[in-house]
Amino acid sequence: MPCALRNLSNRLFDFICLWILPTGYLLLLCALFFLPERSLLHKLYYGLFSIPTLIALCIRPTKLKSLLREPIFIAVLLFCIWALISLAWSPPVDSLPGEFKPPAHLLMLFVGCSLLVSYRLDVLRPLCFCAAMVALVASLFNLYTFSLAYTPGARMIGGGAFDNPLLSSHVFGFFVVYWLWLSMSCQRMRVLLLSIPAMAVMFAAVLATGSRTPLVALTLAVAWICFMYSNKRSLILLTTMLTGAMAVLLMFPHMLGERGDSYRLEIWALVLNYIAEHPWIGHGFNANLAVDVNIGYFLDEPHNFALGVLYYVGIVGLVPWLFMQAWGLFKSWQLRSTPLVVLASSWLVFGIGAGLTEGGGVLSRPKEHWFLLWIPLALIAALCIAQRARRTPPHVMQTLAPAALEQLTCDARVIESDGLGPKVMRLNDGSFLKLFRPRRWYTSGGFNPYSERFASNSEQLGELGIVTPSIMDLYRLADGSSAVRYQPLAGQTLRHCLQVAGSADERAKLVRAFGVYMASLHEHGVYFRSLHLANVLVLESGGFGLIDLADLRIYPSPLRSSLRQRNLRHMQRYTEDNQWLFHEHLDALRSGYAQLTSANQAQGLLKAA
Repeated sequence: MPCALRNLSNRLFDFICLWILPTGYLLLLCALFFLPERSLLHKLYYGLFSIPTLIALCIRPTKLKSLLREPIFIAVLLFCIWALISLAWSPPVDSLPGEFKPPAHLLMLFVGCSLLVSYRLDVLRPLCFCAAMVALVASLFNLYTFSLAYTPGARMIGGGAFDNPLLSSHVFGFFVVYWLWLSMSCQRMRVLLLSIPAMAVMFAAVLATGSRTPLVALTLAVAWICFMYSNKRSLILLTTMLTGAMAVLLMFPHMLGERGDSYRLEIWALVLNYIAEHPWIGHGFNANLAVDVNIGYFLDEPHNFALGVLYYVGIVGLVPWLFMQAWGLFKSWQLRSTPLVVLASSWLVFGIGAGLTEGGGVLSRPKEHWFLLWIPLALIAALCIAQRARRTPPHVMQTLAPAALEQLTCDARVIESDGLGPKVMRLNDGSFLKLFRPRRWYTSGGFNPYSERFASNSEQLGELGIVTPSIMDLYRLADGSSAVRYQPLAGQTLRHCLQVAGSADERAKLVRAFGVYMASLHEHGVYFRSLHLANVLVLESGGFGLIDLADLRIYPSPLRSSLRQRNLRHMQRYTEDNQWLFHEHLDALRSGYAQLTSANQAQGLLKAA
């Protein structure tokens, strides 16, 4: 591929992964609250998530390899293939290619989530929080307008693209689970003071819809979250849930009993009779379903997801459908130390509970039903792939009490400090403890602690063959700080080695080797904002290693010229580094950099300061 075309494809791939997909994912989560109709959600999803994902996949088809090693994605793929095969015995369709669109867009959800988690994991928590805030504000407005026009027996539908109280309740419940998870996982009182009232507002929205299915689903989600965390908050949550259930029974007894079983038993009995006609292969993906329970019109859904799968694609289709959910919960239990996995699996449990008495379509375009199954499953699959590729911190963040911290740092030697106290300490066993001050909860550092970034970056760089410190533990401290404990690399900083070099030729040799190393970082997409000669070690075993890894990002493609220039300008701020690299030994630096890039690129980037 010509160099210019390769650079263009790399920039397009980066732009899609870093900017387009996060925007599309945010709108997928919250656009129903403000769009005037659901068809606009479809267009937004296609234009900002599905089609960009397809373009990214065409640019780098090798990204499918990691997906094809993920059991959840394989099950989804088999399910979609079988659904399309079932068109052979479905009623005739107007446009066969049009029937391929829903499965294709669904598969792009899984591919896009994998790319998003792989390259922008740092924005996933802020995205979910922003979507939840949109849902919170919209729900407050919906509750207010509903209260003004309330009449006994009325059920709130919600604004935006919502057109059905039951379907609205699924999305409201989805965000109840989010705020519940945030209440259980947050460590800051300010966040807790926001999340608990927000959860109450979203739960009030669920109650206002008059739907009973989400109450069962939320009960299951609460039980799952308590099972995943199993701490004091879990006990408080269970007590609160029982108290709340009793309050709902006392205050809204009509909600549970006034509509009886809403014809569910009659519907299921009729659908089971239809299923018995073709139990193994179903009636076909595009088959019609008309259920008559003598209410004056036909129902086109079995009001149970499992029965819907059996009706359309039979037992053969039910097997991968059940497997993907069971495997998702199993892997979530294994990865329960990762907060986002707990959130995604809680969403899935909520969806399983809601699907007991609602839904039935096999594959659909983006709508409320996606919040019950496909969005949670896609996130779980993406997190599993990222964990396998070591893009998530492998260590559990432990809470370190003040007494334990004092014992750990007893007789430790302070390596680096600031006006607030020690920043890096060498412990008695030779390991290092690096402290990160607490950041404001709404900042990037509040959502993604720098200690976790340090550990995650270390793992990812190791996968690229770049030597970094070995992570031992992650800690959360009582004052809101976090810390990472690691085994330091054996060596001296490059700045020190240049200072003690015996001759200009020896310095030139080191600078040339550093030029090769810096080019390797840039070609691997490593943008180290704080790159300078004191953050690069000359290892005793040969070669170089990186330290101070929190302020680092790994891009999907080799760095573009502007980022490389920015990296170089940072080094030029240091007088000694600037003198050695960009004056005395500039030719040696260019020579080394050109070994992995080109002479023209090295000449254009590396200029005297």
